[in-house]
Amino acid sequence: MLDPHLVQNVRDVIEWAALGIEILGAVVIVAGVLRVAITRGTIRFLLKLDEPGAYESYKHQIGRSLLLGLEFLVAGDVVRTVALEPTLGNVATLGLLVLVRTFLSWTLSVEIEGRWPWQPRSALPSMQPSADADRATDEASASK
Repeated sequence: MLDPHLVQNVRDVIEWAALGIEILGAVVIVAGVLRVAITRGTIRFLLKLDEPGAYESYKHQIGRSLLLGLEFLVAGDVVRTVALEPTLGNVATLGLLVLVRTFLSWTLSVEIEGRWPWQPRSALPSMQPSADADRATDEASASK
């Protein structure tokens, strides 16, 4: 049959892979927030709150990092639960975690894009942030 030592080695590799994915998710969140705080200059931003779109642009850039980090965290949970311990209790816990993180992702997505995820992009063009405008703001902030 299967060698118990081999099975344990595979389980260890999967556990390390899941941990690596979760660490990557945390690093993405921290690095994204630090990148925005440093390149946009948090103090500079706080002094320019009266500029049109300053808060929205700042919030959108941080929100993108949070969304990507949440996706990695969900992936790590899925790998760990499905590959290692697919018991009914663990799958229920995974379902609850995915539900909470999906809710967070949807609320962040609504904040960033100004529309529900199932709405077409053309439905609310005036509420959508412009990626070009965010990029131009990033470049202008970096050149200062």
